[in-house]
Amino acid sequence: MRKTFELENLECAHCAAQMEHDIAELAGVNRCTITFMTARMSISVADDADFDQVLDQAQAIIKSYEKDCEIVR
Repeated sequence: MRKTFELENLECAHCAAQMEHDIAELAGVNRCTITFMTARMSISVADDADFDQVLDQAQAIIKSYEKDCEIVR
């Protein structure tokens, strides 16, 4: 399943690229794209049951690059 989320307080294009790369490497993630200009993240996971866990891990990755950036669920 694929879902799109807004990223609040995304301020760095380079950080967005790093976030995208790291999130795409998470177990269960098929694909992740982060568009800096629109502050949107699209994420596709293999198993819908894992979506909340993947989002929690994605938020931790995002916080490691930009402490004020949040996934708007």
